Amino acid sequence: MKSIFVYIILTVSLFSFTAFANNKVAPNFDLTDLNGKQVKLSDYKGKVVFLNFWATWCPPCKKEIPDFIELQKKYSNQSFTFIGIALDDYQSVVRFVKDNKINYPVVIGDEALVKQYGNIRGIPTSFLVGKDGKIVQRYEGFRTKEVFEKDIKFQIQK
Repeated sequence: MKSIFVYIILTVSLFSFTAFANNKVAPNFDLTDLNGKQVKLSDYKGKVVFLNFWATWCPPCKKEIPDFIELQKKYSNQSFTFIGIALDDYQSVVRFVKDNKINYPVVIGDEALVKQYGNIRGIPTSFLVGKDGKIVQRYEGFRTKEVFEKDIKFQIQK
């Protein structure tokens, strides 16, 4: 009996996670980037947006960023952008962004935003948002550039 109950709970949890990841409108945010400019997700409607929750002290996060820089260069003129959401202190992020020549908007996230995006439990966690503002993919943990690029290209061409 206990194993059936556990199975039901796991199934409901997985369904809830999947439902969040697919076809849910991405929660809007209004944050300030490192240059003092307001960054609102709603301003990007009609574009494909890749949201990346990360921190400067996270090795897998740091490993993904050069690929993000390259993909931003490659696809930014095709209605696409990355937005980095740093879960870290402001000074560390400013230094990291400058040292690594990050070429996309970076904002400082907070606990409220983490909760809005499904209580992110680990980083890196990223979301691919389609042109209609709905989440089409959630990525937890490190992924290769090829995985991201395939999904980005598909969404741009849609």
